[in-house]
Amino acid sequence: MQQRDLGTQGLRVSAIGLGCMGMSDFYGSSAEADNLAVLAAALDQGVTFWDTADMYGPWTNEALLGSFFREHPGAREKVQLATKFANMRNEKGEFLGVNGRPEYVKSACEASLKRLGVDCIDLYYQHRIDPEVPIEETVGAMSELVAAGKVRFLGLSEASARTIRRACKVHPITALQSEYSLWSREVEDDILPTCRELGVGFVAYSPLGRGFLTGAIRSRADLQVDDWRLENPRFAEENFHLNLELVDALGDLAAAKGCTPAQLALAWLLAQDPHIVTIPGTRSLRRLAENAGAAALTLGREDLASLERILDAFDVRGGRYPAAAVSLLAGDTPEL
Repeated sequence: MQQRDLGTQGLRVSAIGLGCMGMSDFYGSSAEADNLAVLAAALDQGVTFWDTADMYGPWTNEALLGSFFREHPGAREKVQLATKFANMRNEKGEFLGVNGRPEYVKSACEASLKRLGVDCIDLYYQHRIDPEVPIEETVGAMSELVAAGKVRFLGLSEASARTIRRACKVHPITALQSEYSLWSREVEDDILPTCRELGVGFVAYSPLGRGFLTGAIRSRADLQVDDWRLENPRFAEENFHLNLELVDALGDLAAAKGCTPAQLALAWLLAQDPHIVTIPGTRSLRRLAENAGAAALTLGREDLASLERILDAFDVRGGRYPAAAVSLLAGDTPEL
């Protein structure tokens, strides 16, 4: 597995990581035995940058990883472990808002450490930016976790360029995690240039368009009834089949290249910058191996040009989140 430097502070991770959210939440039910098998296979295949968050479940995804580490002595030392705080949910899974207050930063970290069963988190993100708390206060509290040895590196998720700049003045930010894929390219305008300038690595979540870009989802009926994607505008009935036209065009190019659509989408992301890594999620051993194979796929200049022509010819239909969640994207905070 190809290794990449994530940012300039010394964190080195697998170019293809593993997003663990779908094992516990949002994409319908799954079997714990299957999830544990995927984690073990990921370790064997060098997919060792694992991403979770306290809100996934809520809380159960961190507990799942914790159980894996307990059952596999030595696994923790091979994994670069990332988790997140700030999105609060109750026991019913209801969203309670975003919390970036310094006292909450510390209590959330302690709870995550306990669920994960680890002494230190490799990369600790603010999952969403609290619009009521200056970023300087939140990152200041996060930096105290680094000083205490409970966290190695700091990250932000879905932050604006302005917020990233302000955060970096308080403590080095190793990574920004935001959605980036062949059908979600908003970060290219301002966010990615800012990350390059400041030495902040970039972690692309939902790099396969929440599974849509793989071509495996052909209708809304392919999703479980409790799958969150049924509420996503791009999966809405009025947009679904129009977006499939893009997926089919990408599938034709992938077939000509001798790879799968998922591998094409992941390889495209890795070709954008040497400090970009991806964290596709999966609950399937076959998909895990397929995703890992993308790291060995080289896209030449003509391949990239062909992809650009396809993307220029299509308009993606629907926003990337429901309206209620849009306000938390590219987040900014009040002045200190």
